[in-house]
Amino acid sequence: MPSTGLKMTVTNEDDPTLTRTQIRLLRRIYNGRTVPIIADGRPFLTYKAASRYLRSLALQERDSAYAEMKAQAISPPQD
Repeated sequence: MPSTGLKMTVTNEDDPTLTRTQIRLLRRIYNGRTVPIIADGRPFLTYKAASRYLRSLALQERDSAYAEMKAQAISPPQD
């Protein structure tokens, strides 16, 4: 069969390192955010940046950083 030149695109949602629930929550947390969430001492303002960072971590570190993001979204730090 000849090649059509088309390539299959793999989206971030296909990445098994984040669960569907985690992806959905991250999208809600970062939708329209104007104040960054700090995780592991790094600021994250967008879903894309946060998910890219989480996917770069080992499982235990990823779960810890995700929990930190989730906690800040529920109860923002007091200045």
